[in-house]
Amino acid sequence: MADVTSLVPRINTGINDEHRAAIAQGLSRLLADTYTLYLSTHNFHWNVTGPMFNTLHAMFMAQYSELWTAIDPIAERIRALGHPAPGSYAQFTALASVPDAPAVPPKALEMVRLLVLGHETVARTARSLFELVDGAGDQATADLLTQRLAVHEQTAWMLRALLED
Repeated sequence: MADVTSLVPRINTGINDEHRAAIAQGLSRLLADTYTLYLSTHNFHWNVTGPMFNTLHAMFMAQYSELWTAIDPIAERIRALGHPAPGSYAQFTALASVPDAPAVPPKALEMVRLLVLGHETVARTARSLFELVDGAGDQATADLLTQRLAVHEQTAWMLRALLED
């Protein structure tokens, strides 16, 4: 029986192996941050209480749904670059810069504050990859990062507005 791997052509899309590996590593951090923020947002959706319950419950649902939808394109971009996407809690914990949600659900406005910080963290993670991606001529990843950055900055602004007098 022939070795099937010998039939698979080497990746040759115009991005060298070193750049593809570095970009995949950066996207793995973005994936871990996005997944961690998704879990926290879903947790807060389940556990929010107080006078703003209806508003925050619905807002958190919209936000965790958007984050859930964002996870797959990030993981698939890592795969398109020829690397495995992380997918375990242990890997996400090691890669994420977004802190895990508190074990005891905080009050509603503290949830909002923590989500602002989480979205800003994910925005910084996405932004940190632009120089590498630009240098590699990886327009597909740049486009993905631009889309994610816009969502996280807008969401942070909307959440922050709830905290202002």
